[in-house]
Amino acid sequence: MAEVIVIGGGVGGMASALLLACRGHRVRLYEQLPRLGGKLAEHRRDGFTFSMGPSLLTMPALFRDLGLERELVEPAELCRYRFADGSTLTARRDPELMAAEVERLAPGEGAAWRAFHAWAEGCLRAAGRTFFAGPLGRPPREARPQDLLAVAPARTLDGLARRFFRDPRLRQYVGRYATYAGSSPYRAPAALACVPALEHGQGGWYVPGGLPRLAEDLAALLKEAGVDVHLSAPVEAVTVDGGRVTGVRLAGGGHERADVVVANVDAAALYGRLLPDRRRFRRLARLGPSSSAFLLMAGVEGRTPGLSHHTVLFSGDYEREFADIFDRREPPYDPTVYVGCSAVDDPGQAPDGTENLTMLVNVPARDPGRWRVGVDAYRDLVLERLAGRGLDLSGRLRFVDVLTPADLRDRYGAWAGAIYGSAYRGRLAPFLRPGNRGPKRGLYVVGGTAHPGGGLPMVTLGAHIVTDLIGHDFTHPHPTAQGGGTGR
Repeated sequence: MAEVIVIGGGVGGMASALLLACRGHRVRLYEQLPRLGGKLAEHRRDGFTFSMGPSLLTMPALFRDLGLERELVEPAELCRYRFADGSTLTARRDPELMAAEVERLAPGEGAAWRAFHAWAEGCLRAAGRTFFAGPLGRPPREARPQDLLAVAPARTLDGLARRFFRDPRLRQYVGRYATYAGSSPYRAPAALACVPALEHGQGGWYVPGGLPRLAEDLAALLKEAGVDVHLSAPVEAVTVDGGRVTGVRLAGGGHERADVVVANVDAAALYGRLLPDRRRFRRLARLGPSSSAFLLMAGVEGRTPGLSHHTVLFSGDYEREFADIFDRREPPYDPTVYVGCSAVDDPGQAPDGTENLTMLVNVPARDPGRWRVGVDAYRDLVLERLAGRGLDLSGRLRFVDVLTPADLRDRYGAWAGAIYGSAYRGRLAPFLRPGNRGPKRGLYVVGGTAHPGGGLPMVTLGAHIVTDLIGHDFTHPHPTAQGGGTGR
């Protein structure tokens, strides 16, 4: 069995450490923060609790397979969308109810949504046999020749939406799924449209007490499995001898030896600092960073009638919004705003008679000090846009705390504050992300900036892929793929 060091205690790193320990490897985990969980974090103030990272859980079976047994709650609505003209679309998990909602919003389009959902289900099945099934590179044995066509490789997400829907509001709704990967729907691949098949098939779930409770559960499982966890222990470098890793050098001094290093860190930090690799870093730079987040966490007096757990308030000009983010690299003047209120389903998240509103806007991965507008001014602009779309918080705010791209960069080592590492720019972008095998024997990469992508289920799938790769590579002393598709 191998001596394994995991760098980073985000969900991908925790899941990797747990799976490897359960296979008999000796595992040590080093986390630079004083807690585990990475971006699966929360902010507390004056009796209010806010989730600062993921707001819902999909593919819950992945986490049960890790041994998590916490009860989950399914909100009554997947999401409520409000468009610039004041119309609304309530996303229901049941596909027939969803089709009826689409028909109510845009008469004649219900059948189009059924066709879109059927396409998404086929795309998800194809991705399950290929993209999600293993590392980048040669297709798994389960793959079928038609799987490539099933993901509409020649289309962008917006192009796919135009194929199915005439109503521009429905195209905007489909385009929203690009933001799940920090990307623009006008450049991201159509394959991202498999996400609604997950939501309508397996649901979007909430963890009572907040999603960060999952990190606590994983930490307890790590302890049971015998993983040696070191907090407040930043790693300075991955050490190598010739073509293989030898361990890590800690920022506080000292060298820890290992046969395997699993890097659950931003790929730009890995190849820019921990194990400098100019070619791989340039590849990331060509792709460009994903979007970042401007997060407002507000303690609000009173309850908003009819407020959903998840609400999206769309901008009036979606193309301009993404041009602002990715071309002009400025926070959008007319942003789409996600509003989360976990107190809708979990009253203990806020004091009686109040709400905990988490408001998220997609912004460029860039230091806010270089924006044309300051952080305080942009906070006020977001609140003004909310008021103009029917959610006026004037006179109701107890406080508003802000998280910016600079905070994401400084807390988590995120590349320029990007949430998901590199953006999905172009139809083949998912296949250009860093692979799970590194350029040195014994180095593996997991987490939201590597294959298969960001989000709780994707980083957990990545942990399974890395665990299987390590099992294969240490059974076969000379693995055939140390670079190429698996080592990007």
